[in-house]
Amino acid sequence: MSKNLFRKKSLEHILTDVKSGFSDSEHSSNHLKKELTVKDLTLMGIAAVVGAGIFSTIGEASFQGGPGVTILFIITAITCGFSALCYAEFASRIPVAGSAYTYAYATFGELIAWIIGWDLLMEYAIGNIAVAISWSTYFVNFLEGFHIHMPEYLTLDYFTAFRAHEQIIDLTKSGHLADITDTMKTAALAWNTAPGIGGLKLIANIPALAIVVAITYLVYVGIRETKKATNAMVFLKIAIVIAVIIIGFFYVTPANWHPFLPNGFRGVMKGVSGVFFAYIGFDAISTTAEECRNPQRDLPRGMIYSLVICTVLYILIALVLTGMVSYKNLQVGDPLAYVFIKVGLKKISYVISISAVVATASVLLIFQLGQPRIWMSMSRDGLLPKAFSRIHPKHHTPSFATIVTGFVVAIPALFMNLTEVTDLTSIGTLFAFVLVCGGVLLMPREAAVKGRFHLPYVNSKFIVPILFIAGMYIFWQPFTHMFSGENVHERFPFFLFILLSLILTILSVVKNLSLIPVLGLISCFYLMTELTYQSWIRFLVWLVIGLALYFTYGYKHSVLGKQKL
Repeated sequence: MSKNLFRKKSLEHILTDVKSGFSDSEHSSNHLKKELTVKDLTLMGIAAVVGAGIFSTIGEASFQGGPGVTILFIITAITCGFSALCYAEFASRIPVAGSAYTYAYATFGELIAWIIGWDLLMEYAIGNIAVAISWSTYFVNFLEGFHIHMPEYLTLDYFTAFRAHEQIIDLTKSGHLADITDTMKTAALAWNTAPGIGGLKLIANIPALAIVVAITYLVYVGIRETKKATNAMVFLKIAIVIAVIIIGFFYVTPANWHPFLPNGFRGVMKGVSGVFFAYIGFDAISTTAEECRNPQRDLPRGMIYSLVICTVLYILIALVLTGMVSYKNLQVGDPLAYVFIKVGLKKISYVISISAVVATASVLLIFQLGQPRIWMSMSRDGLLPKAFSRIHPKHHTPSFATIVTGFVVAIPALFMNLTEVTDLTSIGTLFAFVLVCGGVLLMPREAAVKGRFHLPYVNSKFIVPILFIAGMYIFWQPFTHMFSGENVHERFPFFLFILLSLILTILSVVKNLSLIPVLGLISCFYLMTELTYQSWIRFLVWLVIGLALYFTYGYKHSVLGKQKL
């Protein structure tokens, strides 16, 4: 059985699966439409990256790291660059939907492929829920600008309202009235004004539900419609972001950039989850491989172009934000709008709120586009029921998987409060990047083919050992104190990082490994160690649930288990 767990799919078998796709009506060979060009892919990447991160989480990251948060954007961009190049290598060899899941199946085998597929489903679903809730907040503020007020109990989740109600009661009884915030008051108002049935209050986030339904329908009816909507939204929000940078530049006070690292390097790294949360977009691009006109040429270009553009925008925005106001004031949910209010430009703040509605909608659109295609790929392999791989005869989209994705995101967004899910989304993204980089190391080297991207080979034999020695010098003190003091168990991820780095250093010398995937693997795993220990635990729990499903259904129904390749 252990051998069967790591059974691999050949490239020929993967491409055969695509050719044997089936429709909702007759299970005939209807396929996904090839509509996407390099321009469309680049815009999709920007749509997925320039969204909740630049309009929301950048504020918390700036508060933690000060002006030095720009260093974190550079570190994250370099890490994503290594991973994007590895994705591009896979995409040029395996131009099939499914992203890291499909790549893992071809290199690591079925068990690891299931794990990464299950990880991606969590990553996309939780990310989508968070974005939908974020969109709801911006949309409600947008309506207020037109003097349209939605009742609080229709814009919030049940547990947030309940907790705020209880907190205000406790603070009032204890006499700590100054600790009651405006956010608490709003949430408590939702509880106090909500209609009820018996003791149950009817409180739900209706705008979050509405946007998920609308986006799911758009993704359902076709890639061409999705492409048009995405392109339009991207051009609008890029224009807004550039305008913010230009206008904000004239209100920068250089004194706000001093000190540059107020909380040291550790403070900068506290913003990892908030910054990296935005970069999930590169994985989303790779899920559209079957809908690209020339995936072996255009996918790599789209990934790299979008990475470069987004990184430049992030760095400039971070410098403008921390230059306009002190980093101490940026722990807010709408930092771009906030800084313009602080300098007296309220009208521009309102325009930014409108663009935030568009920006977060475009992110949700790309995420909703990506997740059904992962369901579809896993279904083709027999790891999920066949219904998930149905292609609609008219729209040529994975119809059933798209509808299921809509329900998976819409229902939790209606009732749940997921303001702390960025860590969990980031750890899922980084884990996917780690496996993609590792998968490239396992692939046989190929000679360059004209018109196809090929990862440049640089021997890591001499470079990685030097980096390891330098890294041990930097991390020597925390390494020696790893097993002392309190909460020793929470340092276990860092221990794994040191162990992995040592193993890769040895293999680099012995096996002459390619430098770029090695650096990508190490840097992604390091960023994983910067996330909270609780995120690791939740992530492992999700993987255990996934393994239970694999052994009860996927292993028995796997295509590879039914035929000898």
